[in-house]
Amino acid sequence: MAPLLEFRNVSKTYTKGLISRSATTALDDVSFHIDDDKPTIMTVAGESGSGKTTMAMLLLGFIQPSAGQIFYKGKDITMLEGTERIEYRKEVQAVFQDPFAVFNPFYTVDHLLMVPIEKFKMAKSKADARDKMAEALNAVGLRPDDILGRFPHQLSGGQRQRINVARALLLKPKLLVADEPVSMVDASLRATILDSLRNLNRDHGISILYITHDLTTAFHVSHSIIVLYRGSVVEAGDVDVVIKKPQHPYTRLLIDSIPWPDLNKRWGEEQLPAKEAEGGGVSVGCKFAPRCPFVMNECKQTVPPYYQTDKHHAAMCYLLKEYPTFPREKLTDLLPT
Repeated sequence: MAPLLEFRNVSKTYTKGLISRSATTALDDVSFHIDDDKPTIMTVAGESGSGKTTMAMLLLGFIQPSAGQIFYKGKDITMLEGTERIEYRKEVQAVFQDPFAVFNPFYTVDHLLMVPIEKFKMAKSKADARDKMAEALNAVGLRPDDILGRFPHQLSGGQRQRINVARALLLKPKLLVADEPVSMVDASLRATILDSLRNLNRDHGISILYITHDLTTAFHVSHSIIVLYRGSVVEAGDVDVVIKKPQHPYTRLLIDSIPWPDLNKRWGEEQLPAKEAEGGGVSVGCKFAPRCPFVMNECKQTVPPYYQTDKHHAAMCYLLKEYPTFPREKLTDLLPT
């Protein structure tokens, strides 16, 4: 059986300038897959500029890869036409970061939820449509009587974000792309939204690609994680193992940057340069070498392979040479479901 979703050696390069052209690689030879018969929550983590949102835009078909292919149920998404493309648009839904920007303020919630129902001909009558809206709102912890008939400005940010999730759920998707879905809501509402995502996976069999820079929420919501640095996957595995026993220096420093509720532990004890010095990008060797506190000569000369440190864990770092290497193209075979 073909995977539900597969990135196969996908790269995305942006170019700028007419006379003196320069290129920026946002995603670099990334491969992973999500199985169709095993709904899961996979986190894609990394700091700003790591390529997370580019991955989401590629998956949703908003932009096309510079190299490689993206497959949905075994078919290249750039080749989908007619009913296959409509099915893809229905089955792959997204929840974006800003709950304030995705709604038209001139329409009520009813209208906003009715659009996908009408577009995909999902209801036989207005009563049937209202029942479907109520079911979706209840699934994300909202009372339909409190929500329907109101305008977006009359709702809180947390309510708006949950309506985004409900709107995606209406279409009964196979895959939900959640791009920083809790970064702009109050901390008190994050648990509610994350719980809604878990329920979608557990109760409705929806796989979720959870994109975030926040490893704390990733730990609580996902089954597996891939860590991106400048477009490359530097570590991947079971989220519990990766967060508790990070192997790549970049992942360790991301985790060390989390403020812990321990007065005896200093926050940010290990200093990490915010970015490479001007012109510090590397064309050979490990991309993290200019910022790595453990850099060695070989790091600057050759891209390290992946080393498998656990049954469900691998990282791209020469510090792990005692472990067996693992093929890049099979990296996500390590990820639990």
